[in-house]
Amino acid sequence: MATVPLQSDAASRVVLRHLAATLAYRAAKVLRDVPPEFATRSFGDSTRVPVTIVAHLGDLMAWAVRMTRGGYEWKAEGGGDWNVEVARFFGNLEELDRALASDAFAGSIEKLIQGPFADALTHVGQLAMLRGMAGVPVRPESYARAEIVAGRVGLEQTPARAEFDGDASVKR
Repeated sequence: MATVPLQSDAASRVVLRHLAATLAYRAAKVLRDVPPEFATRSFGDSTRVPVTIVAHLGDLMAWAVRMTRGGYEWKAEGGGDWNVEVARFFGNLEELDRALASDAFAGSIEKLIQGPFADALTHVGQLAMLRGMAGVPVRPESYARAEIVAGRVGLEQTPARAEFDGDASVKR
């Protein structure tokens, strides 16, 4: 069965920009207010330390920018400084948002979603779990109620509207 590629018109790219803003909102919540020792804390031999995951997030967004220009080359460029890597991630996400807003977009919407966006969301969730394991959990919230706006892709986000305590998965 042949698939029809998603159109890369301005309306479709607005959806990707909203996805980028969603990633920024969730990542900002996870990356803010961590104790300095969290960056290099080990959670076992088979798990990256948090700063390495953040560096990978920056690499994913740089890769996504290249993909908006029709390229697919991967480059691992991150380092070991938490603040530098957090800034690099958000800087690359801002560059990605500008590329998505541009009529010069030459990428594949499907490849951006299934590659860098899905991977980045996975790693933000991984960092959230590691924060919980480190004793500095992220408060849960109803993300469907969050004020997420296409184009707002920096570390500074609007405050959470509907945080709660406990586990929403538990039957009451």
